[in-house]
Amino acid sequence: MGVSRPRPRLDRDNRAFWTGGGEGKLMICRCGDCGQWLHPPQPVCRACWSENVAPQPVSGRGTVDSFTVNHQPWMPGLAVPFVIARVALEEEPAIYLTTNIVGCPVEDVAVGDAVHVMFEEEDGIFFPLFEKDA
Repeated sequence: MGVSRPRPRLDRDNRAFWTGGGEGKLMICRCGDCGQWLHPPQPVCRACWSENVAPQPVSGRGTVDSFTVNHQPWMPGLAVPFVIARVALEEEPAIYLTTNIVGCPVEDVAVGDAVHVMFEEEDGIFFPLFEKDA
């Protein structure tokens, strides 16, 4: 998108999510006791209250659940229009990532589109963005 994104504050719970893209992996926390996927990252499972939670790689595949096209240049250098989407992950459709759909014209994005992750790196942070499947 041609502009520096706001940098997240890394901590022990979210570090794998924001840096896993360096290895080409989308890392989502999962409970080792009940198997529940957890996003945003957190230290305790919201299903069983276990502290046996750790990041695991997922396929990086998902489906556009909803989206909007932004036409407002919120920051200097921000190219508009762009798509802000909610992507449901293949492994757990109840886990959504709010992200951008890139690599296609905004008018080509639709609810239900199959997408896959790609990463945009800025200063060691790997922002998970999604592209439509071919």
